[in-house]
Amino acid sequence: MYRSSLLLISILFLYNSLSAQSSLRKRLSFNEGWLFNKTTDSAASQIQYKDSDWRKLSLPHDWAIEGPFKPEYNPRTGGLPIFDKAWYRKHFKIDASAKGKIVTLEFDGIMYNSSVYVNGQKVYERPYGYSSFEIDITSYIKYGGENVIAVKVNPQELSARWYTGAGIYRNVWLEVKNAVHVKHWGNHITTPVVAKDKARVKVETTISSKQKNNAGNYQMKTSIIDANGSEVATTMSKFNFTANEAKIIQELEVKNPKLWDLKTPHLYKTISTIYKNNSPVDVYVENFGIRTIKYSREGFFLNGKRVKLQGVCLHNDLGALGAAVNYRGTERQLQIMKEMGVNAIRTSHNPASPEQLDLCDKMGLLVQEEAFDCWEMPKVENDYSKYWAQWHEQDLRDMIRRDRNRPSIIMWSIGNEIREQNKEDGYLIARELAKICKEEDPNRPTTAGFNNFTAAIKNGLAAEIDLVGANYKPADYASTMKEYKDWIVYGSETASCVSSRGVYHLPLEKYDKHPSLQVSSYDNQSPNWAYPPDVEFHFQDSLPNIMGEFVWTGFDYLGEPTPYGGKDNLTHGNWDVDWPSRSSYFGAVDLAGFPKDRFYLYQSRWTTEPMVHLLPHWNWEGSGIKEIPVYCYTNCDEAELFVNGKSYGRKKMGVDKTRIPVSFFAWKNRPKYFDSPYRLNWNVPYEKGEIKVVAYKDGKQAAVKTINTAKNPSQIKLVPDRKVISADGEDLSFITVKIEDENGNFCALADNKVDFKISGPATIAAVDNGNAASTEPFQANYRKVFNGLCLLVIKSKKGTGGEVKIEASSPGLKTSLITVVTK
Repeated sequence: MYRSSLLLISILFLYNSLSAQSSLRKRLSFNEGWLFNKTTDSAASQIQYKDSDWRKLSLPHDWAIEGPFKPEYNPRTGGLPIFDKAWYRKHFKIDASAKGKIVTLEFDGIMYNSSVYVNGQKVYERPYGYSSFEIDITSYIKYGGENVIAVKVNPQELSARWYTGAGIYRNVWLEVKNAVHVKHWGNHITTPVVAKDKARVKVETTISSKQKNNAGNYQMKTSIIDANGSEVATTMSKFNFTANEAKIIQELEVKNPKLWDLKTPHLYKTISTIYKNNSPVDVYVENFGIRTIKYSREGFFLNGKRVKLQGVCLHNDLGALGAAVNYRGTERQLQIMKEMGVNAIRTSHNPASPEQLDLCDKMGLLVQEEAFDCWEMPKVENDYSKYWAQWHEQDLRDMIRRDRNRPSIIMWSIGNEIREQNKEDGYLIARELAKICKEEDPNRPTTAGFNNFTAAIKNGLAAEIDLVGANYKPADYASTMKEYKDWIVYGSETASCVSSRGVYHLPLEKYDKHPSLQVSSYDNQSPNWAYPPDVEFHFQDSLPNIMGEFVWTGFDYLGEPTPYGGKDNLTHGNWDVDWPSRSSYFGAVDLAGFPKDRFYLYQSRWTTEPMVHLLPHWNWEGSGIKEIPVYCYTNCDEAELFVNGKSYGRKKMGVDKTRIPVSFFAWKNRPKYFDSPYRLNWNVPYEKGEIKVVAYKDGKQAAVKTINTAKNPSQIKLVPDRKVISADGEDLSFITVKIEDENGNFCALADNKVDFKISGPATIAAVDNGNAASTEPFQANYRKVFNGLCLLVIKSKKGTGGEVKIEASSPGLKTSLITVVTK
């Protein structure tokens, strides 16, 4: 269920239970009924401006993902138009009964350089596109009449090193509340005592009033509700309100608490109600969890149990959907990550969307939330350094205040690979930011990701934070912890292996670039500053108590098409990108959400259910290659390979090793190759037919994987991730499109163009195929498959249920038809 629906249900429940529906706060989605135009006309801020011919749309909205792809749009950031000036306008009414109340707008994020006008008057501006903020528009409203809100957005090229999106790309909320109310992000919930039989919950609530005639005696009742809707604790406090703000501190005891954990992410909620003369005047609902976190040189502990961080870094975009927030799109990303064995997310390199954090709370995923990619010293021409002096303190405080009640968040990152590592006084900014974090939340540690590890230590930055993050320095973990006895070191960004799904270049050799603009999926390619995953596995195993790692990255993302371009300097130009390469190759999952082989390498390390994976494909006829390197990833004890029934021997994990190349900078005094105990391989002569691997655990068969040589493409198979979706205008069904031969074998080399027809209450939201070097539009009714696969995403129409018929066709192939139902 969507966040907006949950909030609405919660508020309606409270209204009914308190019999005061008309007097309490109302929080409503403000996403519908907007008008949009790319224009530089500043008069668009005015009430009477003619906008009848503007485009009508609902938020969240990312205009850049609509394209087109062009090399002059800077391939470093995705080759899409993330720059330009644009305006959003909305006509709305506020009932006359709201006069005397407080009316606010909350923007979860506007990308980038936003200015907000209400009825022709500028009321706010915020440059940082990842910050959430609330605006009090009470004094600008015409009650009972028409109002106009206008939002100017002015994202600039090279405002980041990756694709940011453009526009009002996160949700917007309208709130009407009484003059005396709980302040925005005004609850701070902590659990100072957590035991098996009881937990003490401390709730600090800030009460606000901007009107002078509200002094007097008040009461505040706070109740704790469990996941079943039962009240498990309650308390009432009296207070005298004399100023603009008052802080109320309450403590409640929950007996036999259900702890928030990875497998059982139990959530509670507080309901805080303000009363005057026994009548409710405001109610505020906040989710939280009861759990403990502890860090030591023995590792990270959740509820007293040591947990290894099996983490990934995730960028802001949702692939073909762009940066526009979508609950289901975000949920699917996290579900795929959990399937890989991931238990932690790093929000690289910015504050996350509330929806992503809601889902992490709900799904039991740990979070490192990161504030900044740069400080005062820029990385690219128009990045956050331009706004640092004026905005960094508020942006950091707002991130923490918004999210500090979330059980999923276990650390705050103050920066990633910031260039102040190289300054002798860089520690001063690190000290300031760490101090802000502790002022807003003394209960979580601070961290940062350092790529120039030696300089960060020498110049004192590492000493200013609680958890020292090392980017691509696995060989330094042990020596650093040995030298600095009280430091806790972990892999804040690791591996950066690159690959393209379904691409296998032979012979097996390390290269900088390939003329195909693809990268081999044998998982042996990485930039010179990075390394294959096996190297990180080796050092993590060498230090069994180290906290773990955050892999770069879980998903491919738009922009940063390493190794096909990207000079690290402050110029415009094309960054020497080999066009049309426009997306990253770093992900264990491609941009469309299809797992690469590397997904299964991590799964073999991070999961316990017996699994085995086999690569490459088995269609090599006509290639001229006689012998094929075959790799196996498994979490079982050993595996046996068969080609057309003939055994090529059984091999043992950890005993029979696979030689892979290692880059120069990752490992001091390292050999040219690393003999990996984390994968098995056989070199076998190619003959078409069946290749099979059988994995054994404790001597018994535990998992099997078979690949057959496919004949010519014959048919299209459509596989929806969900056959029933909500008719709310937001829900999505992700439909995998597979090309098969006449016998149902997957055609791993197919590149057919597939056309789509949709009928019924849904539209095409996006198409993709995971090809990082394609300029086909994401918003279209066709897509060329890439190595046998492409993706169709459909979105429901609001308020209209029924059957959605999806037809996929391609010349020479059997047409496929499926039905998805919207309810």
